[in-house]
Amino acid sequence: QVQLVESGGGLVQPGGSLRLSCAASGSLLQFNYIGWYRQAPGMEREWVASIISGATTKYADSPKGRFTISRDNAKNTMYLQMNSLKPEDTAVYYCRAANYWGQGTQVTVSS
Repeated sequence: QVQLVESGGGLVQPGGSLRLSCAASGSLLQFNYIGWYRQAPGMEREWVASIISGATTKYADSPKGRFTISRDNAKNTMYLQMNSLKPEDTAVYYCRAANYWGQGTQVTVSS
């Protein structure tokens, strides 16, 4: 079993930045797939970004160019750097490693 714990969410003004962290209880190297997802109120959970096979990064269209996914293998942690945030980015953000999920962290973009 691997536990994932997100942190770094909060309230930010439009145009601001946040960096989400997801700390794993075990090595992330064991997973071929890690990623970030989000779920806005009344909406289905949607994919945001992922790292496949340790190197290939992919992004959904909405955050592309604004968000960056990364990982620090030594710290067993993945990150989501979010810049130029918009109100429509407001959601609970979840990290995922294979079939393991974190509990989520709230991101609210509002003036």
